[in-house]
Amino acid sequence: MALTKEEVLNVAKLARLKFKQEEIEKFQLELNDILGYIDMLNEVDTDKKDALVQVNGGVNNLREDNIRESLSVEKALSNAPESGDGAFIVPKVVGE
Repeated sequence: MALTKEEVLNVAKLARLKFKQEEIEKFQLELNDILGYIDMLNEVDTDKKDALVQVNGGVNNLREDNIRESLSVEKALSNAPESGDGAFIVPKVVGE
């Protein structure tokens, strides 16, 4: 399965990336090489193999659920540079 130039441009558009013409051609070649390598997996005969459900033999390694005391809000906020109403106050980083 080879990607066309238009498909590479569509992927770049979906990822909101802009490339120069020579970069598009380079990525087209590289992506086709990657897809060709992945296509090699189709050559492996998997008909006689069972599906892998658990890597550790189906045994859950669970620990005991021990209840313990957690930090109070005051102690958690004690070293905060800025806090208010029981929460950390941080600079706004989204939507600037």
